[in-house]
Amino acid sequence: MFLLLASVTHAADITVTITDGVDNAAVKQRMETATARILNEVNAAQVAGRNLNFAFLGLSQRVQQSMAMLWENAPFICTDEEIIEHGITTGSGYQIRNIPLLMKPTGEREFNEDEYQEAVISFDQAGEVESFYLTISMNLYMKVIRDNRELTDLRRRQMILDYVEQFRTSYNQKDINFLEQVFSDDALIITGKVIQQRHGDGMTSPKVQYNKQTKQQYLSNLRRVFQNTKYIKVNFDDIEVMRHPVNPDFYGVTLHQGWTSNTYHDEGYVFLLWDFRNENAPQIHVRTWQPDKIGKKALPKDEIFTLDDFNIE
Repeated sequence: MFLLLASVTHAADITVTITDGVDNAAVKQRMETATARILNEVNAAQVAGRNLNFAFLGLSQRVQQSMAMLWENAPFICTDEEIIEHGITTGSGYQIRNIPLLMKPTGEREFNEDEYQEAVISFDQAGEVESFYLTISMNLYMKVIRDNRELTDLRRRQMILDYVEQFRTSYNQKDINFLEQVFSDDALIITGKVIQQRHGDGMTSPKVQYNKQTKQQYLSNLRRVFQNTKYIKVNFDDIEVMRHPVNPDFYGVTLHQGWTSNTYHDEGYVFLLWDFRNENAPQIHVRTWQPDKIGKKALPKDEIFTLDDFNIE
């Protein structure tokens, strides 16, 4: 795959084929054509060193803005000349996943294997593009989907995955507006950091100290981070989804997160408490972050925040 980098300057046309999953031939063709146009424009813009030109792509203003924000933070290319994928049916339409990208953070001169990402394009039932996000891996996606217990739970799990991908991409895009919308006004933000605890004998040992913030405190601090960094790359490489046994509209999502910017890197666990009572606008009531190591030891599994750690009434 990465051998294509040597010849990226010629920007060969990308073709897209959906093998199955979309029964309507006209919708399938519309999805293939739209995806190919987007990816060819991405590669043409990367080769020319310019911004994306949305004039002939037929995308909504919301999708244009989302892609432009992602491009500003870290321009990218599609590494394959032929995309052959299954179409995935969702509650509202379809998706094409596993679209290979290489990110090029602003100020960086060369691509490298560590910057490999995958994208997902979502479509409505007519085959019109609804969103373009960076995605979690297909293995993680299927891990969550396979755990569903009923039709409503399956729909919610698909929505959770979609919102988790939006959530992740919002950091890569530095999209403070999405985070403003998705956190409830009374959201609880808990952030852990490792400190050295001094004992009576003068010895020290590492422990995690937790700090609580309101939504506005968290977003205010995050705005400063966005303003003072050239690029941000957030990855999720593991995910656990738990439905509340008594209040089925609430879900706990635990993610293993990697955060990389031009000045900082950390890895840890993010927990999100999602409220789906309004499926048109689900909200996060709790967000926590914990380092995945204390000193050189892994954070014990029973110390990682889950749904069981929070009262839901």
